[in-house]
Amino acid sequence: MMTCQELASRIEHLQPGAQPRDVARLCLLLTNSVDDADELASEERLYEAWVRAGLRLQAVTDQHAAMTEELEDLAKTDGETLSNDDFLTLFRAIKVQSRVIDLYVGQSIPT
Repeated sequence: MMTCQELASRIEHLQPGAQPRDVARLCLLLTNSVDDADELASEERLYEAWVRAGLRLQAVTDQHAAMTEELEDLAKTDGETLSNDDFLTLFRAIKVQSRVIDLYVGQSIPT
């Protein structure tokens, strides 16, 4: 049975110099990306999952950054004059935040 410590060691091998919090984050993302953590014992399967998790994380991070910028702009406006577009921005922000949470709790998110 693959332990978190073993997976962390293998991640450190894949990404030398990674900060401990990044290794822990990758352990969580990788184990959530497979049905059985033992699948990650295979070098090929671990690498595939690592690349896929990295791409998904980057996509969600990019979406989050763009949404944060839109929300910062929205925060500068008068709250009494919010338009329908402003409300749509708020709803999109909720959706993006939900995707970030889903990524970490192991829910499947569309790519």
